[in-house]
Amino acid sequence: MTRSGSARQKPAFGVNFVTFGAVALAVASPAAAAPTDDLKALLADHYAWTLRDSPTFASSVGVRDYDTELGDPSLAAEDARAAQAATFLKRLDAIPDVGLTTADRTNKSILRRMLTERIEGNRFGQRMILFTSYSSPWQGMAGMGERLNFRGKQDYANYLMRLEKLPAVNDTWLAITEQAVKGGYAQPCVSMGGVEGAIRGVVTADPAASRFYAPFTKTKPRDASDAEWSALQTRAKTVIGQRINPAYTKAADYIRDRYMPACAKVASVSAQPGGAAYYRFAVRQQTTTDLDPESIHQTGLEEVARIRAAMTDVAKSAGFATREAFVAELRTNPKYYARTPEELLAAASRVAKIIDGKMPTLFYRLPRLPYGVRAIPAEIAEGTTTAYYSQGSPQNRIAGTYYVNTSKLDQRPLWELPSLTAHEAVPGHHMQIAMQQELDLPPLRTRLAHFTAFTEGWGLYAETLGNEMGLYDTPEKRMGRLSYDMWRACRLVVDTGIHAKGWTKEQAVQFMLDNTALSAANIDAEVNRYIAWPGQALGYKLGELKILALRRKAEATLGAKFDLAAFNDAVLEQGSVPLDVLDAHVTAWIAAQMNAG
Repeated sequence: MTRSGSARQKPAFGVNFVTFGAVALAVASPAAAAPTDDLKALLADHYAWTLRDSPTFASSVGVRDYDTELGDPSLAAEDARAAQAATFLKRLDAIPDVGLTTADRTNKSILRRMLTERIEGNRFGQRMILFTSYSSPWQGMAGMGERLNFRGKQDYANYLMRLEKLPAVNDTWLAITEQAVKGGYAQPCVSMGGVEGAIRGVVTADPAASRFYAPFTKTKPRDASDAEWSALQTRAKTVIGQRINPAYTKAADYIRDRYMPACAKVASVSAQPGGAAYYRFAVRQQTTTDLDPESIHQTGLEEVARIRAAMTDVAKSAGFATREAFVAELRTNPKYYARTPEELLAAASRVAKIIDGKMPTLFYRLPRLPYGVRAIPAEIAEGTTTAYYSQGSPQNRIAGTYYVNTSKLDQRPLWELPSLTAHEAVPGHHMQIAMQQELDLPPLRTRLAHFTAFTEGWGLYAETLGNEMGLYDTPEKRMGRLSYDMWRACRLVVDTGIHAKGWTKEQAVQFMLDNTALSAANIDAEVNRYIAWPGQALGYKLGELKILALRRKAEATLGAKFDLAAFNDAVLEQGSVPLDVLDAHVTAWIAAQMNAG
């Protein structure tokens, strides 16, 4: 699972060429721009608009023009964004494919998908749902300082100007949420139990202990005097204590007093106005396919049956008569669990470094940006997933981060760590995203394009690469790997079951308990996420199945010429792309390998 900042370089300006007569040297009328030039100009204009519209994203990629702004989250602004997307789309559709390079056509198709999805998504009332059990704008803002680079005193002053604007933004979030409640777009009660606590947990009695204050715990910037630095710190404490804390308390009180009493009693998004149509849209968006929920459900059941048989074989190899007996042992034996948060972080870090040492065997190209390992913030840990990745910023000199959940230690088994780390760090999310940030492609592709089916499909495929690395060297670790594979297969069944077939949360939890080796706490948090974030969980397994199918195709076609490291590089060298674009690219790569000497 990935978490990243929102999404924006100044526009490039086209060059008007003139021709000169051979004799008189008179200036002729300028020739019409070539399609490739039109596309280049449109990509530049779209990126420049994105930077202006999403100022915190702009800061996160090193563009400093909007460092004092937070952006406009209002519904009117969302309508304006959809209208601008329609304007861009009209320009895009006027550019003929004839005359475009293969790379241009790929850029065009990706931008078209992104624009049409923004326009379509804005038509649903679900656009007013601003938070899930997994994430919220309040948590996003609390982590803003972690995504910025503070080099001088002006950076701190700009950050404080942003914090001073946060109460007004908070009021807009609450107004939108109130409109959502009145329209029947509240999240289901069964998945929202931790939201109030996650918001209230950001509030600290001592402003200096706040996550918002973290940038001011760093070393004094070189261009600030002691008095200036002290003044900035004092101002930060005042803003946090007098403006941020009251705003967050107001939001938490709203969730408790107004939102939870009005929360939805049915788990399925299809019970909301327009919910069934919205779910079909979410499925298309998250999977980049035209698969319908029923066919995805059946694919999930087939994968569950396949993995269940493999789990039985592993259990027997470990000396247990049944899969269930081995799972019960893994869930309850204290030897499989860390006793302290530090022990769990140390174990995760150890696995990460083991994998780091094996990466050159799987890839020819490796990213320059490193990553670190940190604990998930305490205020969200108990209600969120077992781990996630937060991308870094080469422009801001910020490393990627593999966040590990150190709450409920008796629910965080050590035998999961090889699969977990392969997915969230390397060769999973950090590898894929850091490589994408370094590609010689337009910013649309390196900074804006993040398709769930590719990004999460790669993360799950990365877990399979643990076989080549020898990570699963005990029955416990092999069961951990299969349990994680089963987890993602169950998502296909459970997500579609809840939102297209009317399953209750209890049915979903029981299905996960019956088929995975995940702990009860992880299952509860995961099912809450599927309920609150329809369709997102489908991209993992479907993306992995596509990458594995392409690998089998390459192995069968190339035979002895197949090179796993070259294949892995080929999958990543386009960045995050829709699955049909990935298929076309790898198919062309296979043909090129066949024709190579």
